[in-house]
Amino acid sequence: MIITNQKERTRFLRFALVGSLGAVIDFGVFNILSSGFKVAAIIASIVSFLLAVCSNFIWNRFWTYPDSRSKPLQHQIIQFVIISVAGLLIRTPLFAYLEKFIIAELSTIQVPAPLTPVILGHNIALAIVIIVVMFWNFFANRFWTYADVK
Repeated sequence: MIITNQKERTRFLRFALVGSLGAVIDFGVFNILSSGFKVAAIIASIVSFLLAVCSNFIWNRFWTYPDSRSKPLQHQIIQFVIISVAGLLIRTPLFAYLEKFIIAELSTIQVPAPLTPVILGHNIALAIVIIVVMFWNFFANRFWTYADVK
């Protein structure tokens, strides 16, 4: 579908750009909360994810899928949130596992200042889970939330 259909490739690229903005929001809020305000990493990850989801819905609704208007806005929001929560359920345990593993591995090497194994481990784990969940979100939203798009 994406490989052979130019319109779907364009949608995926737009979805990826929107996701990149969401990732900036996700990383920024996560680091402000976890490093600046000392919020637990899992909680900071959930909050940053939810804010990124809000941004992603708005941009995807109006830019990636502007031709998706046969469903009421409230219906699409509910579908998008359900898929995002499923993504959060994928992301949270994966993040919890990866952050511990990566931090433990980074603790055995010299990390350049001002980074610490914890900050670097959190951000590497977050980058991995963002990529994993991006693919889930794209396909699930394409075939459910935006299924009305031809």
